[in-house]
Amino acid sequence: MTTPIPATSYADPVPAQRLERAATALTAHGFAVEILDDAAAARTRVHDLIPEGASVFTSASETLRLSGIDEDINTDERYRALKPRVLAMDRATRADEIRRLLAGPDIVVGSVAAVTETGSLVVASASGSQLPAYAGGAGGAIWIVGAQKVVPDLGAALRRVEEHALPLESARAQAVYGRPSAINRLLILNAEPETVFDSSEPRAGRTVLLLREAIGF
Repeated sequence: MTTPIPATSYADPVPAQRLERAATALTAHGFAVEILDDAAAARTRVHDLIPEGASVFTSASETLRLSGIDEDINTDERYRALKPRVLAMDRATRADEIRRLLAGPDIVVGSVAAVTETGSLVVASASGSQLPAYAGGAGGAIWIVGAQKVVPDLGAALRRVEEHALPLESARAQAVYGRPSAINRLLILNAEPETVFDSSEPRAGRTVLLLREAIGF
């Protein structure tokens, strides 16, 4: 049975014990997890986690935009930022190249719509452009997640996506693109496998930076 949550609480940071419960469960499922005070701390930590020269894809995210992380990565010459490169490419003639670039960067940086206290990450997308990298195509992933996104279980996570995140994202998309958003694709990450590929090369992990403050949708 899922735990009902009043819609008004979807925007409120959860108490420390619930944040720690989610962190413990995610760690048990193979994710690297850190609890940080705020977006400023995450901004510094992301810089530390990304190796110089890495190809980095920043997915569309209010969390990244509001924190300044998106701008940091896409203007820093220490990284091979993919977003500026892709935006300069002709989508009609180079669609396959764009798809391959976004599917397999060294590092993908973004956020998620919900984190459960049972140790799952839930991602909703209209286009699905970030999902291949999130699911395992990227060499490593860094997700920055505000404390308001922590929910008890998967049922509550799906309700949060539909009742809270989607209306906010639809309003943003309408203002920017002239059309509302939709939950066309849904990704649930329940655990990080110990061995994703049979390779002699070490595989970067998936890191979740849980913030004590609310940020993003």
